[in-house]
Amino acid sequence: MAIVFADVVGSTKLYESLGDLRARDMVGICIDVMRTATEQNRGTVIKTMGDEVMATFPTADDALNAAAQMQKQIVLNPALKVDGQPIAIRIGCNYGPVVVENRDIFGSAVHTANRMTSQAKAGQIMTTATMVEQLTGEWRASVRQIDIATLKGRSSEQALYEVLWQTEDVTSMVPAIAMAARDHGPRPQRLRLRYQGQEVLVQENRANITMGRAEENDLVVKGNLISRLHARVEFARNKFVLVDQSTNGTFILGKDGEEAFVRRDSMQIRGEGLIGLGKAPDSNSSQVIRFSVEE
Repeated sequence: MAIVFADVVGSTKLYESLGDLRARDMVGICIDVMRTATEQNRGTVIKTMGDEVMATFPTADDALNAAAQMQKQIVLNPALKVDGQPIAIRIGCNYGPVVVENRDIFGSAVHTANRMTSQAKAGQIMTTATMVEQLTGEWRASVRQIDIATLKGRSSEQALYEVLWQTEDVTSMVPAIAMAARDHGPRPQRLRLRYQGQEVLVQENRANITMGRAEENDLVVKGNLISRLHARVEFARNKFVLVDQSTNGTFILGKDGEEAFVRRDSMQIRGEGLIGLGKAPDSNSSQVIRFSVEE
């Protein structure tokens, strides 16, 4: 079955700033939202633990339908705002076999789902490769691998996937920085990336490459601030798009001096310039990636 953990982010601080009674009421509303979303998507609330809910679902799609509903309703609920800012929840999911005992569930899959929650930030839904394999249709297209990590209590590394639960997230682009080329100019043919003797071309017959410190990347870049799978570059709809999947983000410096920063989001690349993984690029540094869009 699919297992979901959802909890309120920063609840301790909430109690300190709002006082016990008001904070308890807000957390209670969050729990009600989580419970309702679970029940409306064929799920079962196994238990609540303070500011956290654990639930199970018959399918991975049901679990993400519920998780997305939780996130949306928390954001939109006018009663869940502090100083004008919405309270946030984070959600972790996994899919696998469980042991059912005394109306509770146990097993490795449950522990992994809980670890996914600890990997999530406010407003995020995080899941595993095992869960992704069970998804169908739009949900399968709405996940992206953002890192590889060793989870607490595990010896092997685990791929981390973020679920893009907001419709606009799937297609959102940070506005392209002004790096030459107008929208109606010639069609770009290829993107050339150079780093320490390595050269990679992104073009129609090779429309997706990855960058990061892991050896399996197309462009291997070492550094303490660089994630194993840091970013990828895609060629789609006659545009080159950089998709950051990292912890520390990606910096882009255009030839004209225009700067941009993208973290767990995407943006279009134009013209030529420098890319820095995890830190701002320095033209004099050996760590910099040079790019040029050729038409």
